[in-house]
Amino acid sequence: MRPVALLTLVALAVPAVASAAPLTADEAVRIALQKNGSVIRSEATVLSARSGLWSAYSRVVPSVSADGTRSGQFTREGSGTQAFGSRTFPSSAFDQEAYRGSYGLSGTWNVFSPSAIAGLSSARAAMKGANFGRAASHADVRLETKRRFYDVVKAMHLAQVANRSLRLARDDERRVRALFEVGSVSKSDLLKAQVRTAQSQLDSLLSDHAVVNQRVALAQQLGVPERELAEVDSSLSAAHEEVDASSVLSEAKRARPDLRAAESDLRAAELGLRSAHWARLPFVSASGSYTPQSVSSSKFFTNAIRDTATTTASESKKIWGAQLTVTLNLFDAFATDASVAAARSRLLDARETRDALVRNLEGEVHQTLLGYQEAVEREALGRRTVESATENLNLVQQKYNVGSATILDLIDSQVQLQRAQSDLVSALADIRVAEAAVDRVRGKAE
Repeated sequence: MRPVALLTLVALAVPAVASAAPLTADEAVRIALQKNGSVIRSEATVLSARSGLWSAYSRVVPSVSADGTRSGQFTREGSGTQAFGSRTFPSSAFDQEAYRGSYGLSGTWNVFSPSAIAGLSSARAAMKGANFGRAASHADVRLETKRRFYDVVKAMHLAQVANRSLRLARDDERRVRALFEVGSVSKSDLLKAQVRTAQSQLDSLLSDHAVVNQRVALAQQLGVPERELAEVDSSLSAAHEEVDASSVLSEAKRARPDLRAAESDLRAAELGLRSAHWARLPFVSASGSYTPQSVSSSKFFTNAIRDTATTTASESKKIWGAQLTVTLNLFDAFATDASVAAARSRLLDARETRDALVRNLEGEVHQTLLGYQEAVEREALGRRTVESATENLNLVQQKYNVGSATILDLIDSQVQLQRAQSDLVSALADIRVAEAAVDRVRGKAE
């Protein structure tokens, strides 16, 4: 009853979606590229780089603004004194009203700023690096998703193998018990069969738990709750392709997005250092304004008598203004030195990142191809082992039927077949993961 109860528990923990299509590896990758946290963070990095690019543009392109003003000033019951020689006399009380209005355009432009120009080039390179970094993040997510997907597939197949092994162990235990009761085998043989059944029960329990754990890990990679994860397509194909190490290495040097992102980041850091140094150079800026119309008027009331107002008014049209400025920062309290030091730090970090990728690229390619070749050879060896184990089981079964082999010989041959099947399943899953690793190391596009 334990397997039935355990399968019921797994069914409750992993709701089956009978009407939904099984989740394939390609579909899992598509979901991960939309919801995985690394992908979202790479998008945020691209937005940050775009912000830096627009900020750099703002330092070299003109800025234009339109403005309009309307103001008023009012004075009530003003008073004061007037001096004539050495004597002062109080002045008459007065009220005053004044209005002013204008509208126009104004603009500024850094006509020539070496630091701003270099900063713009640096921001462009940084934007390029952010795009390549996003592609590299996608490649990493794609590889990790396929690895976790096939971990689920492997766990499902191994659970099936473990369950079949448990059924065989129970059948063998029943047969050994029947033989023991008629005196054909010893008590030791029965105890060994019981131990094998107990071990098979433990293996089956652990394998069922492994399926749930791997599904949880896959759901975390996809960025979805595990309860929403569809049933995983557990089919494993045996097809594989031949790969050439030299062609993969040349393709990796040309197309690896992380390598190209490192090159762009290094270029951006170099230009950033140049921009920081050039902040010491003089720069030229221009500003100008154009006011189509400006009007003003005022009324002055003596002794606060409203009908004795003195009125003045003025109007100006087409007012042009321009200014050209040359600026040289003689001392900026070490702000430029701080910028240079920070830029040099970024340059050292970017250069080491690029150099490490280039230095380790060939070894990474060879290591990945060795892993792929190992998985392929394990698959071929696993098939031969399964064939041999199957044939051996048939022979031992025939010998056991005629009494020339013991029940323990039959049990051992069954165990060998189960292990061979498990090894073949692992090899097939590892081939799929190794193929994804080869695609990632060669920089294969989506």
